Amino acid sequence: MNTVPTHELAISITRLSKSYGEFNVLKSISLHVRRGEKVVLCGPSGSGKSTLIRCVNRLEKHDSGDIRVDGIELTDDVRHIRMVRADVGMVFQHFNLFPHMTVLENCTLAPVSVRGLKRKEAEARATEMLERVRVTGHAHKYPSQLSGGQQQRVAIARALCMSPTIMLLDEPTSALDPEMVREVLETLTLLVQDGMTMLCVTHEMGFAKAVADRILFMDQGEIVEDNAPADFFAQPKTDRAKKFLNQMIHK
Repeated sequence: MNTVPTHELAISITRLSKSYGEFNVLKSISLHVRRGEKVVLCGPSGSGKSTLIRCVNRLEKHDSGDIRVDGIELTDDVRHIRMVRADVGMVFQHFNLFPHMTVLENCTLAPVSVRGLKRKEAEARATEMLERVRVTGHAHKYPSQLSGGQQQRVAIARALCMSPTIMLLDEPTSALDPEMVREVLETLTLLVQDGMTMLCVTHEMGFAKAVADRILFMDQGEIVEDNAPADFFAQPKTDRAKKFLNQMIHK
């Protein structure tokens, strides 16, 4: 049972369920994330992690249960969906940059069209965020001219240009070559130091151990363990988590 005061919650999920046909991908999930908290979701492929995170900004429509982001309930109400998406940044596995736009254009599109910023103001904000994720000098390039690691850092900068209060990250390094993973994880590690609320799906256990306040282990559509990082890695509570960690260590 959640005892956290409502005003302290960035994300509140209660009895959330989602199915694709006969397959129950999420089974009555309840999860509460405090403002400023960094929560990592991990678990085997197909356990429902990405579906859960995509439900938080309505990229997936849940079947039953309740999702509230900054107190706004996510239903079919388009106004509520827009309000949530305006304040929640999302970083995907495959960057999702617009290939026909330059880096700068990718970063200014939403602030101008959604936030109503003037172009000069949006460009100044974009330049600041590109510097923050260390891709200065690439503003006028197209995504195809960048490495995978650079593209993902641009995607992070694009999300930050909306001044989000919450960041959702869905396997942000899974599409990268191993040598590019480190640069993206270093960027994300810097971000968490700013006090932003973060919900991140990842298999990068070193990153999870370093930045998470809590680690949630999912399996077969359920959260089967909710633990502090030190305890999760030293003494996982469940056999399923132990097996998962053993497999990750011996990859």
